[in-house]
Amino acid sequence: MWRVLGQPKVITLLQRSLQSGRLAHAHVFIGPPHVGKLTLAVNLAQALNCASPDPPCGECSPCRRIAAGKHADVQILDLLSSEVKGIGIDQIRDIQSVASLPPYEGRSKVFILDNADLLSHEAANCLLKTLEEPPPTVHLILLTISRSRLLPTVLSRCQEVNLRPVPLRTARDILVRDCGLPSEKADLLSRLSGGCIGWAITASRDDGVLQEREERIAAFIAMSSAGPGRRLAYAAELAAQFGKGRDRVSETLSSWLLWWRDLLLVKAGDEQYITNIDHRTALRSQADRLTVPQIQQFIRHLRAVPRQLEGNVNPRLALEVLLLDMP
Repeated sequence: MWRVLGQPKVITLLQRSLQSGRLAHAHVFIGPPHVGKLTLAVNLAQALNCASPDPPCGECSPCRRIAAGKHADVQILDLLSSEVKGIGIDQIRDIQSVASLPPYEGRSKVFILDNADLLSHEAANCLLKTLEEPPPTVHLILLTISRSRLLPTVLSRCQEVNLRPVPLRTARDILVRDCGLPSEKADLLSRLSGGCIGWAITASRDDGVLQEREERIAAFIAMSSAGPGRRLAYAAELAAQFGKGRDRVSETLSSWLLWWRDLLLVKAGDEQYITNIDHRTALRSQADRLTVPQIQQFIRHLRAVPRQLEGNVNPRLALEVLLLDMP
């Protein structure tokens, strides 16, 4: 069975392609983090090697081995992992070498490249050869958060599949029905996930996810009333985290953006649409001390910082300016 949740149109598209024998040899799955791209890619690899007449069954030996990451013909490369970070042309040549061989235990070889936008320019160009002249038993699946991050020449040789966040009501229903969550917690997680159901499911199973969120909220509430010294110290702390790995700082900035969006909604009297529904009192208290122009200006600044961090801006300087600019 297809395990990706909230993407019925995408599943129908792939099922029809499989049944008609017209499945593209290369796909690029596009969507925000935790929307289900990797789950869908693994499902497709199972469907290509499934022993059941109704693939993917999830129960046969090939399906179970693929799900466990033990199938010889299915490789998943996460370009963010420490083992393959900065994957270059040599690694792509290794993939091409393996792809030239017949499948070892299944019908199809499947290569899944997670965070494919991190491919070096040379590696992406090298990959074009396999995309242009793939062996009939080879399928490539590239996963990315944005099509603009891949070379146009790579995109043109892949079938694009867009995975969009599911409606919040759908996400809430899935969490209640499939995860057994009480409606109040399901409502909170669906809002926090922004419709990316994978994040919500992870948070429902790992209390540490919500605990980290509480720590981030406590930190930036404290910063709103802190002096320049504490703000600069916190900016230095964030910059140190950024040097070790960008994900945590990115999550912090995303949490801030949701918080300040909520402040704007509170000022507008639209509290039914806020994300942080478990912190209404704190939001109202902070919103009372701010004007709408102040909130709008800081939101613009928050949106600019991630773009700055992707460039050559000094992370500590960018974060210091942001913290000092907080009203």
